[in-house]
Amino acid sequence: MMETPRALRRLLLLPLISALAAAPAAAAPADARAVVERFLQAQTAGLAGKARIEVNMPATLPACESLQAFLPRGAAPTGRVSVGLRCAGDRPWMRYVQARVAIEGRYFVAARAIEAGQALGAGDLAERTGDLGALPRSVVTDAAELKGVVAVNRIAAGAPVRRELLRGVVVIQQGQTVQVVAQGPGFTVSTEARAMTRAEAGATVQAKTRDGRLVSGVADEGGQILLSQ
Repeated sequence: MMETPRALRRLLLLPLISALAAAPAAAAPADARAVVERFLQAQTAGLAGKARIEVNMPATLPACESLQAFLPRGAAPTGRVSVGLRCAGDRPWMRYVQARVAIEGRYFVAARAIEAGQALGAGDLAERTGDLGALPRSVVTDAAELKGVVAVNRIAAGAPVRRELLRGVVVIQQGQTVQVVAQGPGFTVSTEARAMTRAEAGATVQAKTRDGRLVSGVADEGGQILLSQ
């Protein structure tokens, strides 16, 4: 009895269908993209600013039930980065995908040329918004860091203000007589003491009181020592 064309096609296709059913399915690029994006979000969570992530995924990936993302040793999670995808198990594999991470946030630039030794004031600084990942890591992003500082070197107008270009203003000299102030709910007590070292505003400094006690506190902009509570 001769087989019909339809029956012959069925006989020929059955082995192929069985083989395809038994073969592991390729990993969905959308799932792998989510793994990479979550990984980069975690890597940039502690940075100032908001991360904007773009991932360039390949069309297909080998099958994997548990996919892990990683960065090559020494790589930073900003700018253009290669993110590794690792699959463990019976058929382990590893691939790299390309991504771009921009950290959108505010930073400060010199509003005008600032000379070395000049104390910075409000008119010397301007706030900008941009990709912090494209700037030096030491760029100042917090206005509080710019209080009571002077320029170590000349800063050109429009240049990002970096921490290594600044130093604190010395408000206490070694051996100087200073006021040591202790404050609490409803009271303020102060006494004179001799500073043991020089100190910049905001720095911790020790002083010896007239009765010989050694105290430690923070130098404020007025040259006083505020005792820690």
